[in-house]
Amino acid sequence: MLPRIKCLLVDDLEENLLALSALLQRDDVELLTARSGPEALELLLLHDVALAFLDVQMPDMDGFELAELMRGSERTRHVPLIFVTAGARERQRVFKGYESGAVDFIYKPIEPHILKNKADVFFQLYRQRQQLAHELQDRTETLRLNEMFSALLAHDLRNPLSAILASAHLLRRRSDDPHAHEAAARIVSSGRRMGRMIEDMLDLARARLAGGIIVKREPGDLRTLVDRVIREHQAASPERSIESAYAGDLSGHWDAERIAQVASNLIGNALKHGDASGSVSVHVDGAADESIVLSVSNSGTIAPELRDHLFDPFRSGLRPPGRNEGLGLGLYIVYQIVKAHRGTVSVDSGRDNVTVFRVDMPRRSD
Repeated sequence: MLPRIKCLLVDDLEENLLALSALLQRDDVELLTARSGPEALELLLLHDVALAFLDVQMPDMDGFELAELMRGSERTRHVPLIFVTAGARERQRVFKGYESGAVDFIYKPIEPHILKNKADVFFQLYRQRQQLAHELQDRTETLRLNEMFSALLAHDLRNPLSAILASAHLLRRRSDDPHAHEAAARIVSSGRRMGRMIEDMLDLARARLAGGIIVKREPGDLRTLVDRVIREHQAASPERSIESAYAGDLSGHWDAERIAQVASNLIGNALKHGDASGSVSVHVDGAADESIVLSVSNSGTIAPELRDHLFDPFRSGLRPPGRNEGLGLGLYIVYQIVKAHRGTVSVDSGRDNVTVFRVDMPRRSD
């Protein structure tokens, strides 16, 4: 249940406060009353109010001065202010009121119907903001719990998956039946694919819940890492051509396994989504003193409407039919790993019918 709305009434005369309170009294509104500007400021330190009615003519601190002090505080800057005055409708006074932050003026004698209607508008707006904030809090907590559940589920799935893969390998070694070998090979292939999805889910949870993917930096050579990844992809896709080129000093301090994951995801993405008749090119440039550039290119272009969403998680709905071989987390994880190394990743697609993913990474990011 949402808390009661609070409304502040400021007037130096008790009878005016009683009159305003009688007109604005309702079950879901709590009325706070103050006889002076300093007393009103003390109340505002303790309460969040939806609306404030300020008497213009008060001793020591008038309504305009109080309004200026409220506008100068972050806590009360956005509180709607309505001035109540018995003075004449002078243009200069009205301008001063609006400059002080007023949203409206009410002149005495007060028309009850007008007062109630104006107050109701601001009460309704405040209640709507309360409801939206409450819904956002609920949805944020639900999302956090869902991500925690996904992380726990992914972690617990690794043990039965390991048992399945071990059994499939044992079946291949112990059986001479070609059909059994074929079935075991399918189990292993599907299990490895499921393993990659599980690791993607864990990385997503680490990025969302732990404030980013954690990396462990150590000295390494990027050529060694990229060569290993290329051999793995070439063995899995012998019909495709993967070309590589290296230049300059490729040494630095990185998390070797994470950088290998970046290269693997980019190469795998190029093989899946690029032109099947074209080759994939991998270029690592270490000519700069402070950074290294990893580029992966393939034939084909990315539709303009997809480019703004490439590094978002779960892009399965944006991909063409028949390409849903993963969870749509590959490029999102690439972005998170590169970010953890204080690097950048970008894409250039369309020029000469080629798509290029470029990773710029400092040699030392700590």
